[in-house]
Amino acid sequence: MAGPVPAIHVRFADGRKGVDARVKPGHDELKTKQSRRSGLARLLMALPAATLSLLFSSAPALADLKLCNRMSYVVEAAIGIDEKSATATRGWFRIDPAACRVVVQGALSADRVLLNARALGVYGASPIPQNGTDTLCVAQDNFVIAAARQCRSGQTPAQFTQITPTQSEDGNLVAYLAEGSEYDEEQARLAGIQRLLVIAGYDAAPIDGVDGPKTQGALSAFLRSRGLSSDVVQSPNFFTTMIDAVQKPSATGLTWCNDTPHKIMAAVATDDGKAVTSRGWYRIDPGKCLHPDVAGQPKQIFSFAEAVDAENRTIRLKDKPLNWGGATQLCTRESKFEIAEQGDCPTRGLATVGFAPVDMTSGGKTLRFAMP
Repeated sequence: MAGPVPAIHVRFADGRKGVDARVKPGHDELKTKQSRRSGLARLLMALPAATLSLLFSSAPALADLKLCNRMSYVVEAAIGIDEKSATATRGWFRIDPAACRVVVQGALSADRVLLNARALGVYGASPIPQNGTDTLCVAQDNFVIAAARQCRSGQTPAQFTQITPTQSEDGNLVAYLAEGSEYDEEQARLAGIQRLLVIAGYDAAPIDGVDGPKTQGALSAFLRSRGLSSDVVQSPNFFTTMIDAVQKPSATGLTWCNDTPHKIMAAVATDDGKAVTSRGWYRIDPGKCLHPDVAGQPKQIFSFAEAVDAENRTIRLKDKPLNWGGATQLCTRESKFEIAEQGDCPTRGLATVGFAPVDMTSGGKTLRFAMP
């Protein structure tokens, strides 16, 4: 996974804006402080390396239901509709930072509405189970499942949490996906750009939704490298442009490229001369590339990757796991991890896998994972 991820919440409309008013050391200063928005209640869920909280009120369902994304991630959402003992699910609805998406059109007649959300794989994580009370069926790609409590072939169970949206001023029902930093729309969009710039190898950290010379310099460098004008930043497809760039090989930093027909989960480790830190898991879809976020200038970088099936089980060929690694034994675990102490892994409840050193002397390295 791509390092620590801030807590994520789902906020429902109350007419006020909530932002992170802290000044982050080492980044552009926030010149004015703004008040935080409070909610009526909080219910925890989880995205990759993050938690979702649902802040909601009990307004009746009268019109279109839409989800608005105030997170620094492009997300995909699935909804569940519970009505008269029948439950259907539908997904995935892609929602960019600072954007909204109608997920149910017209008057909503349902006993309960449920939600599951996941960040795109480009952020380096496969979804972890959410803390919802309902287990419903989903599929990997776009889906509509009429009977969603009994999964069939190609479907997998996922945790959904009940939500009760609020009616907004335009008459629609709305729920806001928001991080613990409580970005407003403008800050969410900037933080989303910062996050993808960092993944693409540009220094826009920390990711805080605060504009200034450092962020603008990284963005300008990105645009120049792709031959893009500054106008493209305001395009509704700008996040797609950035994600496409992140998923292509880069002349700088480490790039993983998946040339197999399988999903690959990868981990990276860095040696700064004092300690070796291992971090994972990063998801790389077939035909895609990904840049793990390697901070600073480590003395050595290590890599490990393995191909997995739809249930995240290691794929085996001729009774051998399909993986790419080496002889350097470092600590990992099945779920998201960042481990700075590499000694005595098994007694600490950790797994050990063999990482391979990566030659970064030329300034950039692309590792291509292919079938043997």
